Amino acid sequence: MNQPPQWSAEALERDSCRATEIFRKERLEEPLEDYLEAFDQYLGNVEDLFETTIDLTELDESAFQFLTDPKLFGAFRYLAGPPISDDDLKTVAEVQSLNASQLRNDPEAVRRIIDVVRMGMDRRRFPWVLEERDPTESEKKAAVLASAALMAAQRVGTDRRSKGKRAQEGAVSGVLTGAGLVEVANRRVLTLTDAPEPGQFCGESCLGIRKADFLVRLWDHRIMPIECKVSNSATNSVKRLNNDAAAKAEAWIKDFGRRQVVPAAVLSGVYKLRNLEDAQEQGLAIFWAHDLTALTDWIESTRLRPAT
Repeated sequence: MNQPPQWSAEALERDSCRATEIFRKERLEEPLEDYLEAFDQYLGNVEDLFETTIDLTELDESAFQFLTDPKLFGAFRYLAGPPISDDDLKTVAEVQSLNASQLRNDPEAVRRIIDVVRMGMDRRRFPWVLEERDPTESEKKAAVLASAALMAAQRVGTDRRSKGKRAQEGAVSGVLTGAGLVEVANRRVLTLTDAPEPGQFCGESCLGIRKADFLVRLWDHRIMPIECKVSNSATNSVKRLNNDAAAKAEAWIKDFGRRQVVPAAVLSGVYKLRNLEDAQEQGLAIFWAHDLTALTDWIESTRLRPAT
């Protein structure tokens, strides 16, 4: 059967450099307004939290007010250094839910939540809380600005990743459709008979017990799970590529067999050459978001042609 391309180190390096250039250009052109808008929003939220809690000196007394207000609760989680996520807070505080109605009926859960954040409170930003005194005006101003900046930076970073992935997935879906493949409903594929028909593809679906961003049924009946990966640094590429996409490739090949499944990844951003080579050796077919023609050309090459 026709095998996907195995790129040389020179080809991987060339495309990696091209992807990095595109990444730099996008970052330089990214509007500052996104960050400033988020900063202004979170500045107001932090100021409201300070007002509600009397500069964080009355967390226990005002707990229900800020724990039941999504904006204030978000600012409250960022009092910890580093900030604590919803999931981590539930786990550490041993609470089943952060739902406002449930917290109103569970004062012990509220107490544990406050204690967790208080124990992890950033001493650099909020020294007066641990010293049990009122803040100076300069301390208060610096703490509010630093907290808003931290929240805004996190928000912009999250938006970057989600926007990049959505754009990449949209591009992949577009080229597959443009190449004559038909999109069908998402599904769970436990056996080959559950997969789309040859020449069809679906969006995020489970292949076995692992999700793929796309499942393509090649013209020769094999299944091609595609993972879309955006990496913002060479260090991050290990997580995105090797620990995720390549690990899934090995699992899919083990579960379904090398002759039945062709795992692939569409990449954009910054990657180390060594990580790209390792992923390819693990059985992952590599394609680039800036050259999706290579992907559709290979899919077209899997058409069954009558013998001459």
